[in-house]
Amino acid sequence: MTLTQAGTRGFRAYTAKHLDDLLRRADFDAETRLRIRAVASVLPFRTNSYVVDELIDWSDIPADPIYRLVFPQEDMLPEEDVSRIAKLIGEEAPAGELQQVVREVRARLNPHPAGQMELNMPTLGGQRLPGMQHKYPETVLFFPKQGQTCHAYCTYCFRWAQFVGEPDLKMASDDAQSLVHYLRRHPEVTSVLLTGGDPMIMSGPVLRRYVEPLLELEQLESIRIGTKSLAYWPARYVTDPDAADVLSLFSSVVESGKNLAFMAHFSHPTEMRSELVRTAVRAIIDTGAVIRTQAPLIRSVNDHPDTWAEMWRAQHALGMVPYYMFVERDTGPQDYFAVPLARAHEIFRDAYAQVSGLCRTVRGPSMSSTPGKVCVDGVAEVAGVRVFVLHLIQARDPALVGRPFFAHYDPDAVWVSDLRPAFAERFPFEPPAVEPLVAEPGR
Repeated sequence: MTLTQAGTRGFRAYTAKHLDDLLRRADFDAETRLRIRAVASVLPFRTNSYVVDELIDWSDIPADPIYRLVFPQEDMLPEEDVSRIAKLIGEEAPAGELQQVVREVRARLNPHPAGQMELNMPTLGGQRLPGMQHKYPETVLFFPKQGQTCHAYCTYCFRWAQFVGEPDLKMASDDAQSLVHYLRRHPEVTSVLLTGGDPMIMSGPVLRRYVEPLLELEQLESIRIGTKSLAYWPARYVTDPDAADVLSLFSSVVESGKNLAFMAHFSHPTEMRSELVRTAVRAIIDTGAVIRTQAPLIRSVNDHPDTWAEMWRAQHALGMVPYYMFVERDTGPQDYFAVPLARAHEIFRDAYAQVSGLCRTVRGPSMSSTPGKVCVDGVAEVAGVRVFVLHLIQARDPALVGRPFFAHYDPDAVWVSDLRPAFAERFPFEPPAVEPLVAEPGR
C-alpha cells in the first residue's frame, strides 16, 4: 500500500463484535474461536484496519508478533476460567450471569497495580482528584476523559481495566482547571504526563483544552504525552483531518519554552517499517518535540535481544531516543506474558551490546512497582552469594533513587515481590520491622 492510500483510508475500529469474523482469517475452528472470544469477554479487545491489513502477517498465525500483540490468546487466562466462560457464551446464557463470572475473573487479575488507586490519587482542598496520579514528587499523571481508549489495545496492557466498561475501575477526568489548581499548589511538580488510554485518540481542539492551560505554568519544564498512535495509527500526524492542527499545538508547546516529550510505545520492529510511520516521525520531530521510545518485554512478542537491538537502532536512525525496557507488570495476564527477571536482564544486556553509544540512552529492565521503578542491573556473586544487583531509577522517596541493593538470585522470579533481600533484613523501600513492646516488671 502506498503512503497516499494508507493515509486517505479512514480509521475503522474493530471490537469484540468483529472478533469471530477476524479470526476466520486465521482459519481457526469454531471451538478455538469461541475460547478466544471467552478471553475477550474478560480482557478488552480493539484493533483497527491499519493494524489488521498492514501490520499482521496472516500467513503466520498464531506466531505473528503483531497478532499476538493485539489479539487475545485462548491460554492467556486459567483454563478453568476460559472453559467456564466459553460454556456460558456457547449456551447463550443470560447477560447478567455471564457478567457476574467475568467480574469474578477480572477481580483476580489485580486491575490497579502499584497502588494506583490507594496511594497515588492526590487531593485538593480535602477532595480526592479522580483522573490524576501523583506518585513521584516532580511528576503528575493526568488521564483526560476523552482519551481513555486507544486506536488498538495491546494484549499485555497494564491499564486494561480502563477499557472494560467498569466505572469503578476507570481513571479519568475532564477537569483541566483542577489540574492547574493542583499544580499551582505543588511547585515541586515540573512535569505533567498526559496518559490513558491514549491522549492522541482525542481531536486537536479537545487536546488543546488540556494542553494550553499548562503553558501558562512557569514551574513546568516538560509536558509528556504517552501514546501508541505512531505504531497503531500513524496517519494521525500525516493525513487525518486535524493532523496540521495537532502538529501546530506541539510547536506551540516548544515555543512556550517547555520540552514536549512524545512518549512513543513501540513493541516490535514491524511497527516501524511503513513509510507512513517514518513520515509521521519526521513531522513530529519537525515541531521541536522529542520522541522517546519505550515498551515492555513480552514473552512471545519481543523476548529476543536481536528484536530489541533492531528496534533501538531503527528508532535512533529516525531521530527517536530509546528510553525504557519495562518488565511486564503484575496485572492482567502477567503469567502468560512475563519473562523471568534473570532472562530479562540477559536480553537487555545482549541487545545493549549490539548498539552504539548513541542508542544506550535506554534503561532497563525496569519494574514499575509500588515503591518506584526498580531496575535489574545484573547478576553477580558477592561474598559467595549469587544475587541480583538492583537500584531504583525513580522512587516515591527520592532519597532512595540510585542506591544499589541486592536480592537473592531466583531464576523463576518475574516481579519484585518474588525477590528476597540479600545482606539485609529488608529492601531499602520496605519499612523497618516493628519491635514488640516489652512489659515493665510487675505489670
